[in-house]
Amino acid sequence: MKYLKISNLLLLLTVSFYLLNCTKNNKTKIEKENNTYVIKNVNVIPMTKNSDVIENATVVIHNNKIESINDSIPPEATIIDGKDKWLIPGLIDMHVHTLSNGSFSQGYATRGSTVNFNTQNLMTPYIANGVTTVFELSGRLGHFSQRDKIMGKSVIGPRMAIAAVIDGKGNEIKATTPIEGRQSVRNAKGLGYRFIKVYTWLKEETFKAVIDEAEKQNMKVVGHIPTAFDGKPAEDLFVPHFGLIAHAEELSKQTNDYSYEKAQEFARLAKENNTWLIPNLSNMVWISKQAESLESIQNLPSLKYVHPLMKSKWLNSNRYHGASPKLIEFYNKQKDFHIQIVKAFKEAGVPMLAGTDAGISGIVWGFSLHDELQLLVEAGLTTEEALASTTRLPAEWLEIGDKIGTIETGKFADLILLNKNPLENINNTRTISGVFVNGKWLDKNEIDTMLLKVAEWNNANKEKYDWKNRKNL
Repeated sequence: MKYLKISNLLLLLTVSFYLLNCTKNNKTKIEKENNTYVIKNVNVIPMTKNSDVIENATVVIHNNKIESINDSIPPEATIIDGKDKWLIPGLIDMHVHTLSNGSFSQGYATRGSTVNFNTQNLMTPYIANGVTTVFELSGRLGHFSQRDKIMGKSVIGPRMAIAAVIDGKGNEIKATTPIEGRQSVRNAKGLGYRFIKVYTWLKEETFKAVIDEAEKQNMKVVGHIPTAFDGKPAEDLFVPHFGLIAHAEELSKQTNDYSYEKAQEFARLAKENNTWLIPNLSNMVWISKQAESLESIQNLPSLKYVHPLMKSKWLNSNRYHGASPKLIEFYNKQKDFHIQIVKAFKEAGVPMLAGTDAGISGIVWGFSLHDELQLLVEAGLTTEEALASTTRLPAEWLEIGDKIGTIETGKFADLILLNKNPLENINNTRTISGVFVNGKWLDKNEIDTMLLKVAEWNNANKEKYDWKNRKNL
């Protein structure tokens, strides 16, 4: 009887192990099947150089990548109807400031963050607007944590390129001498940064040392033109390996001559130095708006997706509001000059990349990129050039053009399905039917549900956050 019980137990264990394996295999099979999508009869705007629209195409996505275009359809795939729709690469915002956990007071040695943000809530506005890659220009260690969550798929969010800020004053990394500047670059590389952002208060020699060291460390440089260059010849601003200017304002701050000829001079020097530009027209447009009135922010439809702490800052501690008429006039002159800069840089053939300064008051993450594209077209770019500024060209500058930025086989499936053709009207980038984020499909209903959760959380917690009381959080 004892031996029979042992035999029965062994039989039970064998059957259980078999059933467990079957279940596991079936689960794996289902996961693989659900990771294959086919978009049928869609008009593809591939955004490759000199490429034409591919009409009524069949696009197969498998294991997070574009497997084929106009090839056979695999069995058991999820079919997405693309009839009369338009497929474009996911958008890239090349200038963002994403919130991350931290503290507004020094506290004690073992104290952790006092302000913690829900990472998914921060990333949802990006994804809802088809922004599948961002360039974080105020890099902190918290952003690496966010990126890991996204790559680990516990959070649905954009790919994140992160730049370390080196400045002469109180930013994340401080450098007051060339020696400190060089060591700061090496330290940043050791922490895992791939990009350096130079900032406003660097001394001239430290600025040059940082850029030189970044080149030695194979790190690209983006950023501001320091005030140390004020009043100096324009050619002094363009230091070799200074690869990307963070916004047109950096140029308008260097001159009182807002003529087209001056814009052409900047463009010529940028071309010769291989320095690209993020026009960031949104920046000065919003500075001008809120300097005159806060109604522009109060009436923003996307304000409900802004964390209540930042909403409090934008509305109750706004540093631009209340500017003098003379300062407002100055802002408006800069805003107009930035349009001249875009025209001159286009004429000179200098690549321009779409970036918004998202996180600055009035500039809402994700939503702002569509506004920036509209401003770029109004400034003189064609719709195709505007799309290139937020797809292929940013991917090229970030040196990930082999992975994203165009619709080609083998690349990651970061894609937007639109209801209308953005080549006819750039505002059609807003007509989102669905988004692929690293191969994960989110249709409009799911996107709206995700946005609703963000808005509901923000509204439910609005009384807990007051910018003026932030040190007590």
